[in-house]
Amino acid sequence: MHTYLFVDGLDLMARSDSRMAGLGPGRLLRPGGPLWPTDMPCTVEVAADDPPGPGRLTLRVRLRGETVVWSDLMYPGVDGRPVECVRFRLEQYLGEMERAYRALTSE
Repeated sequence: MHTYLFVDGLDLMARSDSRMAGLGPGRLLRPGGPLWPTDMPCTVEVAADDPPGPGRLTLRVRLRGETVVWSDLMYPGVDGRPVECVRFRLEQYLGEMERAYRALTSE
């Protein structure tokens, strides 16, 4: 099972590198897991080559006040311009993470 990360309706992993497959959702989405924001920025591996190889897709996650910031991105946005950073409202971000993890664990 792979994790799919969508930002503004766009599949971040497929648009970054179509050879990549998201890592397991149990690892990425779990409470306190790598995508849960903290005051200390961290680099998170979110995808790897499929089939397995040396390629990795990472992003940087950090909390700034009530905003979660993903940076070190590079994929084409809806308008074709590169997306390098995205921001999420903390409350909405955590709610979506909790919803996705509950859906995963209730299967």
